[in-house]
Amino acid sequence: MKLLFDNNLSHKLVQRLSDIFPGSSHVMREQLDESNDQEIWLFARKNGFTIVTKDSDFNELRLLQGFPPKVIWLRSGNCRVTHAERIIRDKFIILTEFYLNENSGIIEIE
Repeated sequence: MKLLFDNNLSHKLVQRLSDIFPGSSHVMREQLDESNDQEIWLFARKNGFTIVTKDSDFNELRLLQGFPPKVIWLRSGNCRVTHAERIIRDKFIILTEFYLNENSGIIEIE
């Protein structure tokens, strides 16, 4: 599973999680940091990414357009990079099961 981190998450997560999510990226790295959510959504769909975000906008897009891409909604509020990394690492098995589940388009983690 390749993750695409939204602007509201640190670009440092790409490197920090590269051992378990190789091929991941950040919207800034893909020159999408000035793009709207729809453009990010389409990029993720076209390139096989799962979006990781801290806001509800992508949930609304999922309701309107279905999936892919899948969305991981990090519901931890403002937190340090190390805390976000720990949450994602701790949920690795759950996230893998979510990714493989053809009937699920979003997961909320905290």
